[in-house]
Amino acid sequence: MKIFNLNGDEWDRTEEREGWRSKDAWVGAKIGSELIGGSMYELEPGDRLWPYHTHHANEEWLLVVRGAPTLRSPEGEQDLKEGDVVCFPRGKDGAHQVSNRTDSPIRVLMLSSLIAPDVIEYLDSGKIGARSVAGERILLSRPGPILDYWDGED
Repeated sequence: MKIFNLNGDEWDRTEEREGWRSKDAWVGAKIGSELIGGSMYELEPGDRLWPYHTHHANEEWLLVVRGAPTLRSPEGEQDLKEGDVVCFPRGKDGAHQVSNRTDSPIRVLMLSSLIAPDVIEYLDSGKIGARSVAGERILLSRPGPILDYWDGED
């Protein structure tokens, strides 16, 4: 059995982009998970995690580990507190984004079903992302005209 402590400082990736500064720890991989994904994020004051998006194959849960993040969802914005848990269902009803409007770093644990392939829709920018069954990005684009099923199949 493998153990990961959510209060530690063991990070796998850092995002340095202004307005999006964060660190993340791949909790699921560290504890040997096969069916449930988990990542913990620490988000700096004034920054946001990920563009506003939704998954069409995977359900996600957010657990507030530290601080008071602001959640944006189709229902608007609401402040969360330590210990809060939120479920983001598949599809547009599950759209979400987390921001930190406090003066201290916040931490959230995101849990996810690991269904692949997945389609991710970025609702503000109109992008669509698709990942293969192996988790590789196969598309990140804005949709164009809908093609005929037989288009290009001579």
